[in-house]
Order: sequence, then structure tokens, then C-alpha cells
Amino acid sequence: MLFNSNDFLIFFALLLVAYFVAQGSLFLRNLVVVVGGYVFYSWWDYRFCGLLLFTSLLDFTVGWLIGSAATERRKRGLLATSIVLNLSVLGFFKYFNFFRESFEVLLDQLGISAHWAGWEVLLPVGISFYTFQSMSYVIDVYRREIPASHDLLGFLGYVSFFPHLVAGPIQRGTTLLPQFGRTLAITASDLELGVWLTVWGMFKKVVIADNLSPLVNLAYQHPDPSGPIIFFGTVAFAIQIYCDFSGYTDIATGISRLIGFKLTLNFNLPYCATSLREFWRRWHISLSTWLRDYLYIPLGGNRKAGARVYLNLGITMLLGGLWHGASLTFVLWGAWHGLGLIANRWWDEHRPFGRALPAWLGWLVTQAFVLYGWLLFRALSLDQVLQFTSALANFSVPHWWRPFLGNFLVLTAPLLAVQVWQWRSGDLNVALRLPRWCKAVLQALLLADIIAFWQPDPSPFIYFQF
Repeated sequence: MLFNSNDFLIFFALLLVAYFVAQGSLFLRNLVVVVGGYVFYSWWDYRFCGLLLFTSLLDFTVGWLIGSAATERRKRGLLATSIVLNLSVLGFFKYFNFFRESFEVLLDQLGISAHWAGWEVLLPVGISFYTFQSMSYVIDVYRREIPASHDLLGFLGYVSFFPHLVAGPIQRGTTLLPQFGRTLAITASDLELGVWLTVWGMFKKVVIADNLSPLVNLAYQHPDPSGPIIFFGTVAFAIQIYCDFSGYTDIATGISRLIGFKLTLNFNLPYCATSLREFWRRWHISLSTWLRDYLYIPLGGNRKAGARVYLNLGITMLLGGLWHGASLTFVLWGAWHGLGLIANRWWDEHRPFGRALPAWLGWLVTQAFVLYGWLLFRALSLDQVLQFTSALANFSVPHWWRPFLGNFLVLTAPLLAVQVWQWRSGDLNVALRLPRWCKAVLQALLLADIIAFWQPDPSPFIYFQF
């Protein structure tokens, strides 16, 4: 079920009615949220609800056992059980097809015909997100950062909470889980913020991201691309993926506020970053902090000197790329950002010119680096990466240049205006400072655009595939 669909509008309206009828009882309120989460998830494939339930029961049980374990050795064994089982399930569904296809190619090269029809494994939507979230709870219990939960219904709600279930932001047990154990007061400011985030997120997805998609496809499917085609196609993709993904998390955060839950921030103007380290403090914050806390720091983080710190950075980003899927382009994207973070850290430590780069130059270098990374991310194959990289030196201008650029500017102008407004004010929700009539007019205009571009057959969010 997609946020940008008629089905979701009906689903959420019915859930709101049930939620507010049940809000006087903590048990009934949590039951409504759990049932809503499983109905929401079953819309893609009801069979995967069993997998979601398995992950939840596994980590609830392991967390409870860790909390009551008498020895450190037993706790470590239980933690290892959770990690191995979770990563085994995740690895099977995400990487089985890749290894099967690679094995078929190897056998073909050896002269052995091997094509196993019917061996395709479907990827459960959102499995990477809810697996990381559930697994982080067990790790936090082991680290004594959160007590083991004894409320099964609340824990099921924590893992299956429908607003962020399939594309994040990844929530920690320390922030979201306690909200299932207390009565939630919904204030007027919560409702105002919830409505604004939902409308703004839907605008970014339905109006900007979905209408940039044909421009991106036009560039990336061009048989003879040139430098301008690749450049503007990649810029269009950078804005598309930002509006698509941050739009999802805005909607998720907004509808969560409408029912009294608070999710953590996931995007904070990443294209305003003046260094790559800053970019990763602003982009997909829930994943970057997850990788930092549960991978980079356990590897040694900054505690090791010299080359070991750089190695830790490289491994973390390489695995971060692999998290997106078993594709060489994702691995290259992760490696690219790993090398960039290593270079950024080295520069900050050594200051070869005695001082930091001017902010404008740091911004320019950072965004150029990020843009080439998006080319790696969006490319369909290594051959296309090589083709596009070599074609960047070709500056021939296609005949459809002007309409392409015109459509691009029309679509991105509202986003850029709001981004500059947010950046200059230092407040992502600066629109809520406007007088009441201004806010009403602004949201009415956004809603009008959303309705005008609403599709009966909506486009999925890009990060659903991860």
C-alpha cells in the first residue's frame, strides 16, 4: 500500500476512526496500531507478514532472555543468535537471486547449461529497514541502553509501526518503543506539524519526484548520451531521489504525529552540506547513525589511529552500499563514498593549506562528488557507468535540450525556494511561522498541485526496493 494511493487514504481514514475510539485504552490503542501495521504490510504480499512476525518474536524473545541471563557468556550467545538469524534471513532474500544468477553464468562459461526456472526469490518490501530496527533493539538491550521489553503487543507495534515500516526512518528502541508504553497526548501543535509534513512530503513525491522520473529515464536510457544529458539527468535524479525518499519520511513523520507518535529526523538539507562528512550527517540520518553505532564504532571507530580509522570508514561505507542490494553499482557507490570520507577525514586532520576550504568551494566539491556518486547509484550496470563516465567529456547538445531544461527548472524551482528558506532560517518547519492565512494559502496551493498530479496508478517510492 502506497502513501500516494487512494487505498491508503481509505485505510488511514478507517484507522483514525478506530484509533480515536480506542485511545482511552493503551491495550486497544496498541492493538489498533499492530493490526493496522499488518494490514498495511499485507497489501503487498500477505505471506511476508509471517516473516515480519518471525523477526518480531525472535528479537522480543532474545531481548527478554538477555535481560534475565545470569552470565555475560550467555548474553553474548543470545546476541550472536539474533544477529546471525536476522542477517541470514536478510541475506537470503536480498542476495539469493544475485548468487544464483552468478552461479548460472559461471556454469555457462564452463559449458554447462543451468537455468533454474522458478527459483526467483521475491524481496519482501522494507525487510532491510525492519530487520535493522529489530536487531538494534537486541543490541541496545545487550549494551544495557534500554531494558528488555515484557510487553509483546507494544514490541509488535514497535517493529510493525506502519508509517515507517517499509522505508524508514529506522527507529531505535530507545526512542520509539517507550511510546507504546504510555498514553500519548496529541496537541494542537502536533496536529499542525503533522498536517504540514504530510502535505509537504506528498508534494515532494507526487509533484516533484514523480514528474522528474521521466526526465531521468530519458537521460539514463539514451543510446548515445553526451555530457549535458548525463549532467542534467544526474542532477534531476539527485533531486528525484531526495524528494522521493525525504518525501516518504516527511509523510511518515507527519501521519505519526497525527496519532501522537514522534519519529526521529531523517533528512536535514543534505544538499547544503559543505563537506562529505556533513552530507552524511544530513542524508538518511537513521541509516548513517545506525552504521556508525552498530558497525563503525564496534570495528574500532576513531579509537584506532591512522590507517585503521580509514579502513573502518571504508568497510562501513562498503557495507552500507551492499545494504542497498547485491549490485556492483551499489558496491561502487558505497566504495566511492568510503574513499570520499577517508579523503575528507585526512584533509581535516592534515589541513595541507593550513586552513579549511572556503564554504562555497567546500559546497561545490562536495556536491560534485555526491552527484557522481548518484551516477554510480542510478546506473544499470558497470558498462553503463563506464559509458557515461567517458561520455561526460562529450559536450554536444541534443535537440530536446531546451524543453528538458525548462521542465527541470519548473519542477525544481519550488523545492529550491523552500530549501533556501529553510537553510537561511535554520528551521525545517519555518513555514509554520507564517501567519495563519499565509499557511492556509500555501497548503491549499500545495494540495491543489497534489490533486492535479495525483495518479490512479501511483509510482512506488524508490527505497521500497531496499
